[in-house]
Amino acid sequence: MNEELALRRELAQTLSADIDRLIERLTADICAHSARYASGTPVSHEDLRLTLRGNMELALHEFAGMPPGDRSFEAVAAENGCLRAEQGMPLATVLQAYRRGGRVLWQAMADWMRDRPPAQQRLVGDMAGAVWETIDRFSSAMADSYRLRTLELQHREASRRGALFEALLDGRAGDPTVAAAAATALGVPRQGRYAVVVIAQDAQDPASPPDPGPALDALGLWSFWRPRAETVAGLVRIRPSGPDQPDQRDLLADVLRAQRVCRAGISPPFEDLTDAAQGLRLAQRALATLRPGSRAVADLDERLVHAALGAEPEMADRLATRYLDGVLRSGAEREVLLDTLRVWLDTGCSASATASRLFCHRNTILNRVSRIAELSGWPAGSGEARLGWALALRALELEH
Repeated sequence: MNEELALRRELAQTLSADIDRLIERLTADICAHSARYASGTPVSHEDLRLTLRGNMELALHEFAGMPPGDRSFEAVAAENGCLRAEQGMPLATVLQAYRRGGRVLWQAMADWMRDRPPAQQRLVGDMAGAVWETIDRFSSAMADSYRLRTLELQHREASRRGALFEALLDGRAGDPTVAAAAATALGVPRQGRYAVVVIAQDAQDPASPPDPGPALDALGLWSFWRPRAETVAGLVRIRPSGPDQPDQRDLLADVLRAQRVCRAGISPPFEDLTDAAQGLRLAQRALATLRPGSRAVADLDERLVHAALGAEPEMADRLATRYLDGVLRSGAEREVLLDTLRVWLDTGCSASATASRLFCHRNTILNRVSRIAELSGWPAGSGEARLGWALALRALELEH
């Protein structure tokens, strides 16, 4: 055995005999430099002492070049990393504790070496390198295990959140236990003000589902999103509107439009997570009122007529035929007459306002309305005709 190794073993044996005092000193030092450890939460002081003792014994064993025992140096470090990750202790705090441990260990060694003969004191530099190499190896093994366990926990939590989100959308939140668990997992109160959004997947790029979450988060809107069959569903928490605050559903719609989503439907707001399944159905109804490829956003409350007609396609077709059949078969006139009718109804049947919107003469509008009445067989002054025309126009918007 060479002189340095013999000296290391003698030093390790000396410190091992006094390990209780060394652990108390190290515990006090770590707590003095870390409010987390000092608080005793989530790592109790007893847990800290036991971990430090096990680590110190292994470090001295490794430093002395002793054969490995039942538990390898790396295995114990990995166990420590897993445990601290599960406890939620920040990695930076744990690594700082390891550095403090190395400092205290080296200080104890330096104090012992100070009384050695000059020939042995010349080995201090080599021994210091051995101490810090041991600490670095232990720290690296611990940190690698910590990061891996953190990824596993994050994946598990993400899977759990996704499963509970699906439970909400599938209508299983009628069970109070499921509703409470979903609220906890998602980090929101069970009762609040929410809306469900359904976004159609882009057929041109199905591998890249839309994620409006970051854009909404930047505006203070919490959301959670998950891909579903050919769509992406989201739960959005929206604050109620006030005298000086616009309805956040409008803000939500603006964000979706800015994200250039394929098509999106927004449900009416609801006050309890147990109503998320109904919100999903209503958001899907809103989505169904939009033509494929339209890249539009539909709030159901703004498209109730479209949604009602869309639920009864035969009725929608019949409305269009009954009130606008002649116009629809008018050939080249069709689009001009339909556009004129749409604006005329939107302006309260004002020929002047319609002429202003369409940049033409008032008499031109009157002539077109007369032509619509002639082709459809309904007088322009009839209340039923105007209602029928309005419904028929909306029915036409549902044609795919």
